[in-house]
Amino acid sequence: MLEHVALSDLEKRMMYFTESGEMREDPLELNTAFEAEYDTDDYEAKTGKLMRHAYRRLQKENPEFASQWKQAIKKLSAGDHYLSVLWNAGAAERPPYDSLKLLGTALLVIVVGMAVILAGMYFSDRYGIHWTSRGGTPATYRPMPVWLQRSLIGTVVVGYFYFVVVPWIVKRPVTGLGQLFLRFLRRKTHDSSRE
Repeated sequence: MLEHVALSDLEKRMMYFTESGEMREDPLELNTAFEAEYDTDDYEAKTGKLMRHAYRRLQKENPEFASQWKQAIKKLSAGDHYLSVLWNAGAAERPPYDSLKLLGTALLVIVVGMAVILAGMYFSDRYGIHWTSRGGTPATYRPMPVWLQRSLIGTVVVGYFYFVVVPWIVKRPVTGLGQLFLRFLRRKTHDSSRE
């Protein structure tokens, strides 16, 4: 209510979803009804963000209750409760202008890297420092194949647009390879714990 974000009755009931049998209603029916109406990723991002904002307000207003909140989340994380998943989804929220800081850092790394390369080239020419191949010829300037150069440049450009430009345009983080891998691991761990 404080953030003017409406949650339907179904969304509120889904927050208490668990597969451990401690629910007042049938978890399979609740999950089926929820998935028919809502996108899970959007719901997790929205609810997790609301939880994080509520926690930050509580930290400022009443640190003792914030400590109890943290203990409750820790207790829920020990079980199979959807609230702990929602809490972790809120952790992915980035602070304002964070993407600009990342962009600035990336540009700084590129500039420093290029400076190091150019300095290395300058000193190798000035002082005659060259690596030699087995035949004794200098190997410092052995050209890289054009196809490999273009592949590397293409990979960097595509990665930059996918991980920096697209999230900036859609105002939402994209699923990265690391996130997909973590989801796969979570499902494997979850499935093995059921057995």
